[in-house]
Amino acid sequence: MKNIAVFSSHNGSGFDTIVEAIESKELPINISLVISNNTNSPVLQKAKNKNIKSYIVNQKNTPNINARLIELLKQNECEYIFLAGYMKKLDSCITDNFKVLNTHPALLPKYGGEGMYGKHVHEAVIASDDTISGVTIHEVNSEYDSGEIILQKVLHLSHDETVETLELKIKKLEKVTIVEGLLKYLSIS
Repeated sequence: MKNIAVFSSHNGSGFDTIVEAIESKELPINISLVISNNTNSPVLQKAKNKNIKSYIVNQKNTPNINARLIELLKQNECEYIFLAGYMKKLDSCITDNFKVLNTHPALLPKYGGEGMYGKHVHEAVIASDDTISGVTIHEVNSEYDSGEIILQKVLHLSHDETVETLELKIKKLEKVTIVEGLLKYLSIS
């Protein structure tokens, strides 16, 4: 069974999706580690509730963040990392040595790059009058949102779409896309 680490800065809805898929036997993987840079991240309590090791790794408690991340990943035999709303850019020493996946709330390469996350993406989609949006699962490299695309799922916007309604639709679509993307990437489908 493949071990993955989940990195999250906030709620970790992607963590929830992966846990549900593991528990329902859709994903034959193991989350062996959760890392957050945010001491108040709800994902830390979620990991504790599931008896998954979790760590806070940030500039306040770690002099060399990259060395600590590598140490934790190796200790927990994690070759794979899934970013579930992790708001820090990973250094190339991580992206070059581990297989890192991210979920993005739009159809890359549109609406990607630094600062393009969450509502900012949905605002840009609505402002552009696009008729479609979606979710992208992609590999992470040293540039924001430019890694190889693993899977994309498309949804059509309604004529009266708002940022709030689009966000809800994307979150729902993201659940399916995360599971399918991981299955495809890990070649365990």
